[in-house]
Amino acid sequence: MEGRPVRLVRWRGEDLLQRLDDVIAVYGEAMGYSVQLLQTRRGYVAGHTRREAFQAVATLDDDDNLLGFGYGYRGASGQWWHDQVRNALRRDHRKFWLGNCFELVELHVRPHAQGHGIGARQLHELLTNAHHQTVLLSTPEAPEATSRAWRLYRRFGFVDVLRHFNFPGDDRPFAVLGRQLPL
Repeated sequence: MEGRPVRLVRWRGEDLLQRLDDVIAVYGEAMGYSVQLLQTRRGYVAGHTRREAFQAVATLDDDDNLLGFGYGYRGASGQWWHDQVRNALRRDHRKFWLGNCFELVELHVRPHAQGHGIGARQLHELLTNAHHQTVLLSTPEAPEATSRAWRLYRRFGFVDVLRHFNFPGDDRPFAVLGRQLPL
């Protein structure tokens, strides 16, 4: 990684689908998920590419290896994640956070490539091009002082929306973080 040039590229849904194996591999490395779980995620990720206001970015090295990626879209009622969060929020927070929300679904960097600003560049590119009132994401609970993801989100001004939230199908507690847009 050290000294190797990388480039950030914008992806359409078709681009992500063409590299779906690589995307799932990076996702699995970053999240520590089992191979069985990753196979079920393939369909979800593919379906996300058809959502309203979908946008994605990828970071590639000179050999076209995928080092990281991120994507999101407009959150809406009827979408699983949106509805889980909506049902957990206080009524007065629902309209503000979910009324015109960019859902940052995934933002991952291969562990060996972390710590070089890739995640920050990907996040900046996605949020700069998100034309919504707010952005929300979920991330596993972790000590903020030692978690690169948490430090990144805090540097970008994300605040707590929900803490220690359990999504069905994952035993780990998650935080839902948000911020107003534009950056």
